[in-house]
Amino acid sequence: MTNKDTPLIEVRNLKKHFPITGGFLQRQIGSVKAVDDVSFKVYHGETLGLVGETGCGKTTVGRTMMRLYEPTSGEIIFNGVDLNSLGEKDLRKVRAKMQMIFQDPYASLNPRMTVGSIVRAPLDVHTKMSSREKHDRIQELLDIVGLNPDFVNRYPHEFSGGQRQRIGIARALALEPDLIVCDEPISSLDVSIQAQVVNLLEELQKKIGLTYIFIAHDLSMVRHISNRMAVMYLGKIMELADRDEIYLNSAHPYTQALMSAVPIPDPDRAAAHHRVILDGDIPNPKNPPKGCNFNTRCPIAKERCFVEEPEYREIEKDHWVACHFAEETRA
Repeated sequence: MTNKDTPLIEVRNLKKHFPITGGFLQRQIGSVKAVDDVSFKVYHGETLGLVGETGCGKTTVGRTMMRLYEPTSGEIIFNGVDLNSLGEKDLRKVRAKMQMIFQDPYASLNPRMTVGSIVRAPLDVHTKMSSREKHDRIQELLDIVGLNPDFVNRYPHEFSGGQRQRIGIARALALEPDLIVCDEPISSLDVSIQAQVVNLLEELQKKIGLTYIFIAHDLSMVRHISNRMAVMYLGKIMELADRDEIYLNSAHPYTQALMSAVPIPDPDRAAAHHRVILDGDIPNPKNPPKGCNFNTRCPIAKERCFVEEPEYREIEKDHWVACHFAEETRA
């Protein structure tokens, strides 16, 4: 059950700029604005879907929230604590309650470690359990994610991609976290396996009360698993609202273009469906456009869009949009 009284995590004006160096002395000559002034809240027990084209900054948001990347500026408030104010020792304590499932189940598991060692690693670092308690916990976790507990002595290469991702999920669950950042956890899996992994995540959420940030490209899957959706473009959030509101009543031209690209299984409906085709490519984040980031591809861009950055504003309750003409797009 989603609790909207207080957010579990709140991101305020988060920025992550990667420096560009050059010259003999390798001085900074610019920066890549991978995340540029992003704000949102995630409430207890909900799933926030984070979507957008490749290179929009989705994964960087997740990694910066986890402090795997140091933020350039902004605040990350987790359970009332600003993570940016914590030193390494205090941050380690908080990290036990924030875990991550990575995109590539092949690269995220050490091939030289057994499954038991991989799942036990968080327990070794963060707990004082006895060897027997760790063994029991590992077997319990493997059972929870649908793997045979007797697989503890096997190595990652002995498993399929879907099974490896289940091992990654077991590792993320080891410390009983409150928040899990799912960084495109199904993108490298077969379609038939994707549904199994998503169903597992939903079952765990209901059973344990987990909170997810679900980063993905598959818009249909994001709609299925998410309570709310945030749409990113070139380091900024363009629109954030309830999942059905995003799909059925989106207000930003970029969101509307994304939603029009979602395949429709009904041939009759698909024939009458209007597809919005965007011209051009995403601009270089080293040198984003002046005014609105989306103005170079926007089908309704006006003079104001090229000189004034749109305010990220609430046009209806819990529906946020960064567009000067959001009301007109829905007329």
